[in-house]
Amino acid sequence: MTGLWMGPGHTGIVVVMDITTSTVFIPGATSGLGLALAQRLQAAGSTVVIGGRRASRLASLREAFGFGTVEVDVSDADSIAAAATTVLAEYPALDTLVTMSGIMRNEDLRSPDHIDDALDTIQTNLVGTIRLIDAFLPHLLTRPSATVITVSSGLAFVPLTATPTYSATKAGVHAYTEALRQQLVGTPVSVLELVPPAVQTDLMGGADFGGMPLDAFTDEVVGLLRSGAAPEILVENVQGFRWSERDGTHQQLVEMLASRGH
Repeated sequence: MTGLWMGPGHTGIVVVMDITTSTVFIPGATSGLGLALAQRLQAAGSTVVIGGRRASRLASLREAFGFGTVEVDVSDADSIAAAATTVLAEYPALDTLVTMSGIMRNEDLRSPDHIDDALDTIQTNLVGTIRLIDAFLPHLLTRPSATVITVSSGLAFVPLTATPTYSATKAGVHAYTEALRQQLVGTPVSVLELVPPAVQTDLMGGADFGGMPLDAFTDEVVGLLRSGAAPEILVENVQGFRWSERDGTHQQLVEMLASRGH
């Protein structure tokens, strides 16, 4: 459940999500950022449903934390449709979708052999985000208030040379989110964009890029949600990437990331 009004921030909008009463679906929450956020939202009082591909992992998390669970492969349209049917039947009060799922792979663009990795990344990160929104938005539009939270990356604004398609998909998620937000003006659905920096998870070894501790990242995100996030949820560590074009530091940051290699 959210409230929306004018306030401080780069767009002049503050969105306050009541994380004590929401019913949230987070596909891609069986590890890393997604699982950490699911735990925090549940601890705050929200009802949380997590999705993932591995039935055994989902079962262990359901047993350990009491999450609702559903199998879903966000690279597969039929899987997303089936998961949406299941979640909405069991949780008709669902009012929040967090499109957390994503993959990240190294690519050498000098070789055409990278194309399979590129296509998999696009299918999961960008097309998967679009399909998830398509599957749940009709329901969310019927709620008194609802929230879609997309997940891009600091690499949407400063690409990592070693993972070009990942960076491109996250830039695509950013652009798609902005258009979605504008199309939904005047509806009950608020649209937020979570923009993580490098975080110490198992996604391509975030610690290797000066990643912030997972607990510190999640603390900051939950604090921003509680206090009123601008349409972009920006922790302090990602601010430099987000505003690099404005600040004249973009090429310097591109080269800095490239120097760290694969």
